[in-house]
Amino acid sequence: MHVLRTESRAAILADMRAGRCCVACLCAAWCHVCNDFRTQFDALAVVHPEILFVWIDIEDQAEVAEAYDVENFPTLLIQRDAQVLFFGAIEPDGAGTARLIQAVTRGGYTPAASLSQAHLDLAAHLDPAARLAASD
Repeated sequence: MHVLRTESRAAILADMRAGRCCVACLCAAWCHVCNDFRTQFDALAVVHPEILFVWIDIEDQAEVAEAYDVENFPTLLIQRDAQVLFFGAIEPDGAGTARLIQAVTRGGYTPAASLSQAHLDLAAHLDPAARLAASD
């Protein structure tokens, strides 16, 4: 599992651009619910090595997280290529999260039309060149 930091962005971006499905959890270090859920999130990463799991602290990585307007914790983003498959607050339950990940990543799941919005694309927020182009 990756923790999003400046030095890990390139590796995360490369995995995403290679087509690896990404499950990102947006949380805050001060949130006790997030801290309790992190153990379960880490365990899911071990069980699903084919999926890229990323932990994003919304305060440490504010320039990435600000695009998501997170109001509740934990908030999960599931993305494959540039398609956001799921985005929303979840119950901090490892078993429920595992079922959600399986349903979304195994196919047969159709994301809501509102999730196709480009502003949710994590890869775009990690890529400095894309961020510069968007600000022009």
